[in-house]
Amino acid sequence: MNVYQEIRKIVNEADGVLIGASNGLSIAEGYNLFADDSWFQENMGDFRSRYGIRCIIQGMVFPYHSQEEKWLYYSRIIKEKCIQNEPSQIMKNMYELVKEKDYFVVTTNGEDHFIPAGFLSERVFEMEGKLTEMRCSNGCCDDVYSSKETVFRIAEAEKKGEGLNKFLPKCPKCGGNMEVNYGESSSFVDQRSWQEKAACYREFVNRFRGKRLVALEFGVGRRNQMIKKPFMQLVSVESLAKYITFNKGEIYIPQEIQNKSIGVDEDIAIALDKILKVR
Repeated sequence: MNVYQEIRKIVNEADGVLIGASNGLSIAEGYNLFADDSWFQENMGDFRSRYGIRCIIQGMVFPYHSQEEKWLYYSRIIKEKCIQNEPSQIMKNMYELVKEKDYFVVTTNGEDHFIPAGFLSERVFEMEGKLTEMRCSNGCCDDVYSSKETVFRIAEAEKKGEGLNKFLPKCPKCGGNMEVNYGESSSFVDQRSWQEKAACYREFVNRFRGKRLVALEFGVGRRNQMIKKPFMQLVSVESLAKYITFNKGEIYIPQEIQNKSIGVDEDIAIALDKILKVR
């Protein structure tokens, strides 16, 4: 039995599947927060030359002089990298692998690619928020709203050379500025919706205590404290749990769970394709 057959067998026999995903999965899909790549240079070149911004994440934390500039930057990123007409094959394959199982997803990725691929929203916990949502920057309430309509309006206005000010989103409750509901842009941990999803995560884990739970990890770095550390701790104390990590160029499995773990040092897209071809 090769490693792909073994993984397919483990997933098929599992009572539950816990998925963790971070930047490596985004990169495998072609969305690299940290690269000054050809896409960034072509699509964000004006921000690059004007402010010296060299990657997506740097632009997300840049202190823009105006809401217009900030939302122009975000709208391009969201429109091109987050809103998909068709899910990537990677996400389709991941869903195909687990769709018949009792699953739950925890991710630090903010591009909102799981739900369009078929994953149920109540089973996906975006731990750092997501770019396709926005909230009041004044923190007047816990409510979050879709940012998609705003993104398309700003993109259309930019295309026509129109001013953006009238398209900037305002809080429907206090009239304040809206901000993207992701990472350092928001105190997302304080949101009611975040707390509810965190509770669902805990409930899922507790429900599979003593059962055959498999932790599937996609593109999560060794130092990740939000996903990798709790996953490994969970597997170490659960006798029937299995740990499978996919991360090209960086496989880390501690000694205490070596005998119940598999590390796949290969492109995630290729690995998933090979697993799904197993019969």
